[in-house]
Amino acid sequence: MDGKMLMPTNAQPLTKPEQATHFLPAAEFASMVKNMPLIAIDLLVENHEGHYLLGWRNNPPALSSWFVPGGRIRKNETLDAAFQRITLTELGTAFHLDQSSFKGIYQHFYNENFLGEQGQSTHYITLAYHLAIKTEQLSLPTDQHAHYRWTNQASMQRDPQIHTYTRDYFLNPL
Repeated sequence: MDGKMLMPTNAQPLTKPEQATHFLPAAEFASMVKNMPLIAIDLLVENHEGHYLLGWRNNPPALSSWFVPGGRIRKNETLDAAFQRITLTELGTAFHLDQSSFKGIYQHFYNENFLGEQGQSTHYITLAYHLAIKTEQLSLPTDQHAHYRWTNQASMQRDPQIHTYTRDYFLNPL
């Protein structure tokens, strides 16, 4: 393949972050989560001091743990549009995909879903991107994370409140 995304002939890719605003009803989304993996982007946001941004999760899965910002890719949304929407939602500023570097593909398995229902597993295929920023570029929202902190790679491995999937991103130097 030459790197182009193939789309069904009746579908148009969403190329602007504001286009992807449709949400499924909770019951439909819960059924989807139960039966298929979700695709997400996680953001490894680094400041000029070499520290990484973590947020204290307000919502399941990964409730009450430190986690990197990120979000799901929506149907027919291009990667760049998803990246812009997710960075705007999670960081308060929209960044383009070409401002980041690709870190890798990760798998996340949770024993609960977004409603906190135990035994209703969630499976994420996550695309991790490194994004170097100036902290003054951020306006951090509090709907997904109660509060934020900056930490270095070395201390992440020692802190049990940092979710294991977040620690996995930093096992090797970026």
